[in-house]
Amino acid sequence: MEIKIIYEDRDILIVDKPAGLLVHPVKDSNEPTLVDWLIKKHPDIKKVGESPERPGIVHRLDKNTSGLLIVAKNNKAYIYLKEQFKKRLVKKKYLALVIGKPKDKSGIIVKSISKSWKKKKQTVIPGKTFKEAITRYKVLKEFENYSLLEVVPETGRTHQIRVHLASIGHPVAGDEKYKFKRQPQIKDLKRHFLHANYLRFSLPSGKIKEFNSKLPEELNNILKKLT
Repeated sequence: MEIKIIYEDRDILIVDKPAGLLVHPVKDSNEPTLVDWLIKKHPDIKKVGESPERPGIVHRLDKNTSGLLIVAKNNKAYIYLKEQFKKRLVKKKYLALVIGKPKDKSGIIVKSISKSWKKKKQTVIPGKTFKEAITRYKVLKEFENYSLLEVVPETGRTHQIRVHLASIGHPVAGDEKYKFKRQPQIKDLKRHFLHANYLRFSLPSGKIKEFNSKLPEELNNILKKLT
């Protein structure tokens, strides 16, 4: 596997995960994962973290979401980073192409999310019975039937961005799990259009750092076709 390393020091590793790659093993799958690559590159990472299936992993990206991912290389860094995520001190931004044009050019979505066992996917839940999920967004550019958004999740629920955007009537383009019936399709878009392009957090050394990832070429090409 060719994984682009954005940053590395003695405590952490930041990679630019490609779309189509699982972060860690999942049930009933033998697909290669980012964890396989990590263990091969850094064998000692097997001892890092709370789960042998997710060594060093402090947060995750969906299989078909590309972009920046932080990995801890030792337990001290793992605990330090997990605490930042818990306190919502890690700033994350995503680029998402959605169906349609949001009425409000910027906004905040506050809806609880839980597992829908019947449909085997996540769903929004009225009220605050379940853990609150918060997503901010703003429109960067509009096309005929689509909009490019900057999305900032303030919490980290499973499929949060995809579920929240679908809940306001603007599912992510190419998202097979949370799509609407009879929504327009984009030729050559082989996965959902969601890319983790920005991170800001404190390194274990205490230094605040920012990291950026450019939109992958295949997604850039999609935008050119819409222009």
